[in-house]
Amino acid sequence: MGSYLNPGSDLFEMALRSQIFVDKSGLIEKTNRCVRTLQRYICVSRPRRYGKSMGVDMLAAYYDRSVDTKNLFQELKISSTEEYEKHLNQYDVLKINMQEFLSATENIDQMFRMLNEYLIFDLKEQYGQVRFRDESNLVQVMKDIYSYTRHPFVILIDEWDCLFREYQQDQEAQKKYLDFLRFWLKDKEYVALAYMTGILPIKKYGSHSALNMFTEYSMTDPGELAEYFGFTESEVENLCEEYEMNFEEASAWYNGYHLISHEEGVRRVHSMYSPKSVVEAMQKRKFGTYWNQTETYEALKVYIQMNMDGLKDTIIEMLAGESARINTGTFSNDMTTFATKDDVLTLLVHLGYLTYDNEKETVEIPNREVSQEYVNAISTMDWTEVIQSINASRKLLEALWNMDSEKVANGIEQAHKEISILEYNDENSLSCAVNLAFYFAREYYTIIREMPGGRGFADICMIPRKIHLDKPAVMIELKWDKSAEGAIQQMKNKEYIDALKDYQGDLLLVGINYDKKTKKHSCIIEKWNL
Repeated sequence: MGSYLNPGSDLFEMALRSQIFVDKSGLIEKTNRCVRTLQRYICVSRPRRYGKSMGVDMLAAYYDRSVDTKNLFQELKISSTEEYEKHLNQYDVLKINMQEFLSATENIDQMFRMLNEYLIFDLKEQYGQVRFRDESNLVQVMKDIYSYTRHPFVILIDEWDCLFREYQQDQEAQKKYLDFLRFWLKDKEYVALAYMTGILPIKKYGSHSALNMFTEYSMTDPGELAEYFGFTESEVENLCEEYEMNFEEASAWYNGYHLISHEEGVRRVHSMYSPKSVVEAMQKRKFGTYWNQTETYEALKVYIQMNMDGLKDTIIEMLAGESARINTGTFSNDMTTFATKDDVLTLLVHLGYLTYDNEKETVEIPNREVSQEYVNAISTMDWTEVIQSINASRKLLEALWNMDSEKVANGIEQAHKEISILEYNDENSLSCAVNLAFYFAREYYTIIREMPGGRGFADICMIPRKIHLDKPAVMIELKWDKSAEGAIQQMKNKEYIDALKDYQGDLLLVGINYDKKTKKHSCIIEKWNL
């Protein structure tokens, strides 16, 4: 057992002994299908603190031929699969955290030398009986070992993309790094499996990648690995039951990443939760912003203040609950090359600040926790009108509960004036302004846009979550240059209220109209007992 060669199972055993352990061993079934095939190159990219390193530790414990780990896996999901024992403890494993080598050196050449020397040290220590053609050449050493033993290697690389994050402007260093990985891994018989994890997908140069042998699974295209990108809905539901926490609140705080996969012709939608946040919330018995604490809002601020091609407008609309259509195809998979706002938004998807729907090709802010990070960032920027509107939303919500229609109309009026960046020309833009004006409502409500009603759709419906049932449900109908009275009547006539027939509690019907001529908002609020 060495530091890098066949590192054993200690780290995975720590995970198993932890207070909260969620079984993700199904990932091994996916990698087993690829071992010693042309599909043996896998690159998985997802946000920080989403379980990437734990997955690498698990794979190391499973494949490592220097230890017997059958007892660790016999109660896990992988043990019931067909090829479980075929690959268990059958390979020499090289496990490398690239961040470790990058942090210990001053430049890319030093990093290569250290990596080369340290890996060769472990290999020669284990296989001193082998005659090496070139003891200083990592590729040749591994070729000679494989020729002697016929045991191929499982190569696990964590934080593979750290160089692209820390050497953001050094394209020469980035190219050297990609060329090194290609020479070490591509078309080598000694590679049974190469599994890399990071935050960013593989860097593109022009229309090609130096590592085009890898199958990539990312936040924009998770493929069959979607359910291993975080905690699934059922996993979180089970944890909430075990720790007596409200699942509906957990969903509001940490859900929102909807990853779509197609496996064996079946379309599946995976609701993904931040593992870091869920674990912290369960252990502390309190919902809050935990994932955000692993990195300051400055990281987000750098990108959203670029305001390329109207990026600011798009961010404001997404804060109001809107989604934005983007093209992810032009993204260069680095943190500096941005041709359009779509490239910035795509990076934010990979960083976890947005969620991407790969069928609709749209992005949106996923949940309360991430939304708060945008508010934190914006509060230190010159977006004063946005922050003023968000801060004022608390009082506006109270005015709504008090059925003070004049204050509600004035509040929306003020939000419209402050967010003058939004073009006000239809019910859609009015809806955006209203949603931003009621930003604080997300603390109590599940907000549904165009909720199906009896014979149509209510524009906005706010349904109180279970721990906030003292608050009334709210149904809002918007009108553009018509009348607030007409909005109220439409909700009654079209029986929109039937959509809430299973809800027991107070309901407020809210009609809002914008008059183009006077440029004024009007509001009517009626109470309806269900």
